[in-house]
Amino acid sequence: MGEEEAEKGPLPAARGDPPGLPVGPVSLNVGGTLYSTTLETLTRFPDSMLGAMFRGPRPARTDGRGHYFIDRDGKAFRHVLNFLRLGRLDLPEGYAELALLRAEADFYQIRPLLAELSRLAAERRRRRAGAVLHAAVDGRERLLHFTVRHGPQNYGLSTCRLRIFTANLFCTDGPFLVLLGRRLGAAGDAPQEEGPGPRRSAEEGETRSPHHLRLEWAPRPPDLPEAEYAKQKVRPLWTAPPEGREIGTAAEFLEEVLKAALDQGFRVDSVFPDPEDILNSHSLRFVRH
Repeated sequence: MGEEEAEKGPLPAARGDPPGLPVGPVSLNVGGTLYSTTLETLTRFPDSMLGAMFRGPRPARTDGRGHYFIDRDGKAFRHVLNFLRLGRLDLPEGYAELALLRAEADFYQIRPLLAELSRLAAERRRRRAGAVLHAAVDGRERLLHFTVRHGPQNYGLSTCRLRIFTANLFCTDGPFLVLLGRRLGAAGDAPQEEGPGPRRSAEEGETRSPHHLRLEWAPRPPDLPEAEYAKQKVRPLWTAPPEGREIGTAAEFLEEVLKAALDQGFRVDSVFPDPEDILNSHSLRFVRH
């Protein structure tokens, strides 16, 4: 979003400009990530470290290709640069690296960004207090008929039941749903883990709003051939690595929600459901004070 490949280093200073200052697009190498911007953007806040760096006679050291080099976190610099461009902080919902971004803002000494990060941290603390979480899961069966090949010119008709689960979650603390989706490898805006073995995702993993998450999945029955399973256009649901176990029942799904909720300071509502019947229920309600 702020990154692009910079094929050439900074242009030489024009006649009459202070020696060493870049003219035109400025190419930066921040911790190995390349960015292209302007001198005006970098010096938007003159009292910042970047303002001082790019207003002096020799603004910064360069790498082997002539890009100005800054030995800091390249991924976080995207948000720093966008703040310099837009004058506002625009982070994705559930952004989980506020502490890192604050450390970068402190390094660059961009005081308006530090103030905005402090405001955002206070808002998150307010949202975390008094949060409510509700999780409900339902299942339905699909009767499948398919042909099985027993040998040359020998086919038979077989039948099995496919169990399809649908879960709906609501939480007043939206970032929790992002964390839960990552734990299950299934949130619509959560990064997917790639690697060998089954893809850890659900047929549906959509965030209808920052406070809602819907998942749909179907474990493959042992007697259903993989080719027939693929025709149903459904997928299994797995927890994210390193555990990486398949969610095969509604109780197993609610168990994962329960563990994630307790990790984040939620407690099961003492009224709903009956504490003795938590994992036999099809819905759970949590509160966080």
